[in-house]
Amino acid sequence: MELAAIALANGADFRLISPYETMIKSTRPVVAVCATRTGCGKSQTTRAVVKFFKDKGLRVVSIRHPMPYGDLVKQRVQRFATIADLTLHKCTIEEAEEYEPHVAMGSVIFSGGNNDSSFYKPDLLIVVADALRPGHELNHYPGDVNFLTANVIIINKINGATTGQIEEIIANARRLNPKATIIKAKSPVTVDKPELIRGQRVLAVEDGPSCTHGDLPIGAGTAAAKQLMAQLVDPRPYLAGSLRETFVRYPNIGPLLPAMGYDPEQVADLQQTIQNMLDVKVIDTVVIGTPIDLGRIIKISAPCARVTYSLEEVGHPTIADILDEKIMPLIQA
Repeated sequence: MELAAIALANGADFRLISPYETMIKSTRPVVAVCATRTGCGKSQTTRAVVKFFKDKGLRVVSIRHPMPYGDLVKQRVQRFATIADLTLHKCTIEEAEEYEPHVAMGSVIFSGGNNDSSFYKPDLLIVVADALRPGHELNHYPGDVNFLTANVIIINKINGATTGQIEEIIANARRLNPKATIIKAKSPVTVDKPELIRGQRVLAVEDGPSCTHGDLPIGAGTAAAKQLMAQLVDPRPYLAGSLRETFVRYPNIGPLLPAMGYDPEQVADLQQTIQNMLDVKVIDTVVIGTPIDLGRIIKISAPCARVTYSLEEVGHPTIADILDEKIMPLIQA
């Protein structure tokens, strides 16, 4: 709002428009998955929604609209059905993190535009809140708008949160959006090679945006390392190039390495930082907690273990219960 004041003082208009003014009406039923902050678990929630419809033999696609960083004209409409499509469209690491998990599950995903609220008018709006960041659903725009307009609020990552943290979000939901259905969910991690992590000295490479401007204290790799009693090695003494600036700008980043890759320079710095740690032999394993196969993007000359999140609802109702009640009648009509 300081910038708004400057605009107004200089005679320019400053306007906040409702997300409903920009939403596109679809000819097919739409389930929107938004969040209160980046890194809450939109991707795993979306995959659960896609699986529900696929299991019923229905044709379903996902649409994501992340912040684009390349040629905006060429990026107006993109379709991703194979890993090769990620290369074809010259995706940054952040963009690939949006698409690759969906492609890996055999789902087609489209991309276009940019919006933190639903790009299409939803028949059902699911909003994911992070139990590890209680209160953020109230003081971060436009995540707070999503929280206020949700039909369903999923409180995710309850397996890592305290009862107080969970109850704070529930209280906020009941006070500000009492019509919303609340679902509690765990976010368990799956490790492809746990033997490479257990008891070892490890570097956790995490989803970049979630751990920088998302203020997420830990990621999938960090969580797996702690569960398997590994020693997390802080990458700060070994940072290369632009990554030093990243840690200055976001001093609250924990002992992990955010997978920054908005341009070729950052990708090179990411690879060099990992290599710096290997050269002085301070780590045994690289734990990849990003949603993508980072080894496809950069060369890592060390044993690697991949860690992924899934969504595990606790009790009822579940996402399937809600979709059966709210969306299936629209499809069958």
